[in-house]
Amino acid sequence: QSQLVESGGASVHPGGSLRLSCAASGFTLENYYIAWFRQAPGMERRGIACISRSGGSTNYADSVKGRFTISRDNAKNTVYLQMHALKADDTAVYYCAAKPTTIQDSCAIQRPRDEYDYFGQGTQVTVSS
Repeated sequence: QSQLVESGGASVHPGGSLRLSCAASGFTLENYYIAWFRQAPGMERRGIACISRSGGSTNYADSVKGRFTISRDNAKNTVYLQMHALKADDTAVYYCAAKPTTIQDSCAIQRPRDEYDYFGQGTQVTVSS
């Protein structure tokens, strides 16, 4: 069964750090760019970061720029989201998604959901004191 599985979500205090993982099984991530989305209670799911197939291009939403870093390890078939200086507003369910592309060095954080072949089930991040 081909799927994406997120992990690493937890409850942390403001200012803390977490690293989320997005592992693919049943298919290779090499042919996809990967985006991270998050959805807070009562809010729309929004893209916050993406990384190109090659890993050479990344994009971030303004809300996370400078605090979050997306990376990928194609050998491990895994993408990561390193999060620092977490704030209460970062509380959400975090999802990763894989979008097929022939372009090596481009990605976008706001594409329609139906353009993605795979979405994970999400991992909860809670930031509170």
